[in-house]
Amino acid sequence: MAFSGTPRPRPRWYHATTELDDFAIVSYRVPAEALARLLPGGFAPVEFAFAGGRAALVSAVAFRDRDFHFRFCPPAAINCGQINYRAYVTAGGEQGVWFFGTSLDHPLAVVPRWLWGMPWHRSRIEIAADWEAAPARWRLSGDDARCEAAEAPGRPSRLDGFTGEAHWMETLTHPTRGWYRRRDGRVGTYGIWHPPMRPRHLAVASAESARFGVFERLGLTAPGSEPHSILAQRRIHFDIHTPPRRFVPRD
Repeated sequence: MAFSGTPRPRPRWYHATTELDDFAIVSYRVPAEALARLLPGGFAPVEFAFAGGRAALVSAVAFRDRDFHFRFCPPAAINCGQINYRAYVTAGGEQGVWFFGTSLDHPLAVVPRWLWGMPWHRSRIEIAADWEAAPARWRLSGDDARCEAAEAPGRPSRLDGFTGEAHWMETLTHPTRGWYRRRDGRVGTYGIWHPPMRPRHLAVASAESARFGVFERLGLTAPGSEPHSILAQRRIHFDIHTPPRRFVPRD
């Protein structure tokens, strides 16, 4: 059965909205026990049954922001690269993503850091794609990340670790709840919504074609780690349910 997305929460005047261009989710299989050591109490990695055994997943989600703005303000003239580093987790019976941090190629990276205590940092990021090429190509380069990939020939019949397309679409492309460690040590949370992705499958020429320093410093990947998958889309709309709030675990 095809994944049909989730209902769109009614947009509020204080929410934010943005268009994301040249969007890609670069995922890595990682040891669940190594990921668990990085999570706060009450959080646990989602484990997947891969061909080589059970493990967890993390993703670098890279894109170019376009026209980000709060709904009560006109669109801002922002067009810059962004990378979100996340892991797939559960908390209080709810599945979502844990954010290790965000890199933004814009001075406004300081705003969510100081306003909401979010782990955002400024970094040089360049993202380019040629969606009309055969095969389509996508490229990321920056201070702490790089990836060069091309569209894989044909749509894969399955994605390792998942029971079917609806499973990986919901897990990898459509998590709507996120958590992060605030600057004061507490846990914050926020939600998003976007229409269902219609991703194209990319592949790297070699493991050295993709490296993310954040994951390497966390001890989750090594320089020779090969991505589990790369899912990409030319553009997609996002609602961001600001402001983030303090996370209160369920009893």
